[in-house]
Amino acid sequence: MRTSAHGRAFRHVRPAVPGWGPCTDAISFGKAGLQGWRAKLADAVARPVARTSGLSDDRVRAVIGGVFSVPSVVHVAQTVERLTAGS
Repeated sequence: MRTSAHGRAFRHVRPAVPGWGPCTDAISFGKAGLQGWRAKLADAVARPVARTSGLSDDRVRAVIGGVFSVPSVVHVAQTVERLTAGS
């Protein structure tokens, strides 16, 4: 049993639906950021970049998705920080 930051005990519970839950690897996290035009861009770029870099198509797509996801997460975190600092 582990404790949270608030001192409450909890157990890690596996999600009831396979595939739902915390991202288990970097490729899943990166590919989650690919939607709409970003996915089309990644699809168009992944194969040529994979051929020249020696990475797999999935890894290239994950990197592109991460490039788009990380700034969004940082922006949301900064917004929440500003909101909580103002209260």
